[in-house]
Amino acid sequence: MTEVRGTASVLRCSGCGIALQSEAQDKPGYVPSGALAKEPVICQRCFRIKNYNESSSVTVEQDEFLRLLAQIGGKKALVIHIVDLFDFQGSVISGLQRFIGNNPVLLAVNKIDLLPKVTNWNKVRNWVQKEAKDMGLKVEDVVLCSAKQSSGFDRLLEAVAAHRGDRDVYVVGATNVGKSSLINRLIRDYSDLEQELTVSRYPGTTLDMVHIPLDDGREIIDTPGIVYPSRYSEMVAPGDLGVILPEKPLKPAVYQLNEGQTLFFGGFGRFDFVQGDRQSFTCFVSGRVPIHRTKLARADELFADHAGEILAPPSRENIDKLPEWTRHEFRIDKGSSSDLFISGLGWIKINSDAGAVVAAHVPKGIKVLVRRSLI
Repeated sequence: MTEVRGTASVLRCSGCGIALQSEAQDKPGYVPSGALAKEPVICQRCFRIKNYNESSSVTVEQDEFLRLLAQIGGKKALVIHIVDLFDFQGSVISGLQRFIGNNPVLLAVNKIDLLPKVTNWNKVRNWVQKEAKDMGLKVEDVVLCSAKQSSGFDRLLEAVAAHRGDRDVYVVGATNVGKSSLINRLIRDYSDLEQELTVSRYPGTTLDMVHIPLDDGREIIDTPGIVYPSRYSEMVAPGDLGVILPEKPLKPAVYQLNEGQTLFFGGFGRFDFVQGDRQSFTCFVSGRVPIHRTKLARADELFADHAGEILAPPSRENIDKLPEWTRHEFRIDKGSSSDLFISGLGWIKINSDAGAVVAAHVPKGIKVLVRRSLI
């Protein structure tokens, strides 16, 4: 990525101080080449905040994000950590607490619109609290919300008002979790942007955060989205994102499987019922991902011969761009209610009265784990 340079030095955004570049629209500091002649010149993200009261999403790699995150520990801050309920374990920022110190955290859980309408939301909220605690995250409050349906935001604003005091508000999250929608709602409710966008810069650092002034003199700090390569959303071809990321409520697909049967999720991955009595497995994946049942004994052969054809999407061309599959095996305890979670693809609920041995085959690097059942 090429930085835009002036006659003497790197040209920087007059809003946030980031080095400007004109090649990658989803990276910090992007400015269209035609806007470079303007004075002053500001990056696209600052431009959208200043002119439209909107923040656009940009991303940084994990190491750079953690460098930015570490700055919060020395500030007086309220941290809003927004996560994706569909990809909860894949979108939680691991180790957040050690970077932000004792600053309070609100956990905003987005995309609740993807769960069935009959869902018991108190149970979901309790599930989130337990999972967050197990992951070492201390939270002041959990707020369930849907950016798509604009639900839960009033509750979130109440939580912000209750916990902010005289603190700045930092919003952090992974890519594709709906962070920009949340930022834009906060801007509309808290900030008067008739004034010029102003920014306080940290000495000695390049700023990849945008500081949005609030009416009381404090700030909302919009951080870039962190890229976690362990999620399907960061690994698949752009054209396949719309396939694996659900837009409508998930329709549970129930399969009664015998030992030695396999479910393929298009050509993205597969689930094996390795050992156990006949039992049901409930799949929660995007409705655009076709599920194909076959015998475990011929699963390898089927994939080798028909990946990208019968087992599609993705296409053969896009499958070949993914890493080779890795097998993950798990033993499910008798009487447990567990999910086999595959980051960015969904999960398979296992209600096992007799116990089971199961396995998942996914591209190398994708996060796979067993957790307590969400639903």
